[in-house]
Amino acid sequence: MTATTTEPAPHAPPTFTPTRRRGWLGPLLLRLHFYAGILVGPFILIAAISGALYALTPQLEQAVYAEQLHAPKTDTTLTLAAQIEAADNYRGDSSGLFAVRPAPEPGDTTRIMYAEDGLGPSESRAVSVDPGTGEIRGDLVVYGTSGSTPLRTWISNLHRNLHLGEPGRLYSELAASWLGIVAIAGLALWITRIRKARAKKDFVRPNPTHKGYRRLFGWHTSIGIWVILGALFLSATGITWSQHAGTNVSNLRAALDWGTPSLNTALGGETAAADDHAHHHGAETAPTGAANPATFDAVLAIAQRENVNTGQVEISPPAEPGTAWKIREIKSSFPTEGDSLAIDGTTMQVVDRIDFADLSLPAKLASWGINIHMGVMFGLANQIVLFLVAIALAAMVVLGYLMWWKRRPARDTSKLVGSPPRRALRDAPWWGIATVGAVALLVGFWLPLVGWTLLAFLVFDTIVSTTARRRSSTR
Repeated sequence: MTATTTEPAPHAPPTFTPTRRRGWLGPLLLRLHFYAGILVGPFILIAAISGALYALTPQLEQAVYAEQLHAPKTDTTLTLAAQIEAADNYRGDSSGLFAVRPAPEPGDTTRIMYAEDGLGPSESRAVSVDPGTGEIRGDLVVYGTSGSTPLRTWISNLHRNLHLGEPGRLYSELAASWLGIVAIAGLALWITRIRKARAKKDFVRPNPTHKGYRRLFGWHTSIGIWVILGALFLSATGITWSQHAGTNVSNLRAALDWGTPSLNTALGGETAAADDHAHHHGAETAPTGAANPATFDAVLAIAQRENVNTGQVEISPPAEPGTAWKIREIKSSFPTEGDSLAIDGTTMQVVDRIDFADLSLPAKLASWGINIHMGVMFGLANQIVLFLVAIALAAMVVLGYLMWWKRRPARDTSKLVGSPPRRALRDAPWWGIATVGAVALLVGFWLPLVGWTLLAFLVFDTIVSTTARRRSSTR
């Protein structure tokens, strides 16, 4: 039997197996996630660790300032006038009275707050008085209208600006802004990979059998998906405190009439919009003259009659002639009590009031978001969740750096930033690159530090990719 072979025709066209063109957006998201993790990771790490520490401040304050915050329980309570007189005698001066916070619960102290020369911006001097005996229990410099103790203030400034003042706020804005972008990019990558993975459960909990890079990746991925909502929440609420983006958010809320109205203390004046963060970081103007101590008791009695008294209130005398006394509820936990009254000190009539229940939903959401971010909304449960989310975010940053270290080229220092996926930019259509660049520019007007650094990432990745291609072509 003779074997025959069939040869192709001499001029037959060659056959090509069509290849599926792979997308470019996924690699670009991966690259963005990588660059942000490497370059912005230190800022997120510091913000996460300091935020976790801040979540513990209520318990730390109780331990450090137990004498200043508490007094022996008693069945008798001195008038506010008597307590103010005790504080004035202790200071040797009755001027500069800033505000009075009556003891919220039996066993707590009354806080008499003064404005003094030589104190820093937004700082005041708080004298703690035993409401039962008039004994002076402590004397602290506190911060803002929230009356933050020195310990809380130190941790808050570390978290907010690294104790560098206004320039340091750029760090927290970078951390808050990029945290959301890194989280969204990571979520997109997680969805893409879990759809293709056979062992899908490895993406929701780390596989204990994995070693090396795969083990680190499993922990990074699993932790990330469990804290994604917390990361997005902290990013969104943190932006409202930021230096540039926060101003844009405030302007937008004002334009949409979503702001919180300010109590009208000007007798015959107009009401202005309030700053939702003023309760935590703002400062009141010191009164121009000495206030009658007895009037504090009268204002408190009116507030009790008007149902503006949760046990946690602050009474402020007129900041200047022609303005009213102010008493406001300062209870930030749930249910939020934020009612306030303006009272004419001459006629003792209520001239204005704001009830938290009557605020618009956006204003309420802003207040609730701030209080949850600070860990005061739901008490200990809020603190625990914040602490765990913050520690998880810090762990993810560390895991990300360990993953980079494991995958780094051992001897080629030119590739320490990784080997850029060729499809990330080279295979992207011109309109795709233009769209991403346009988005970066638009975001830059709303979130300046995000938009401009995003554009810088794209330019940097283009340079790295071009350099890598040129090197490979010359070898």
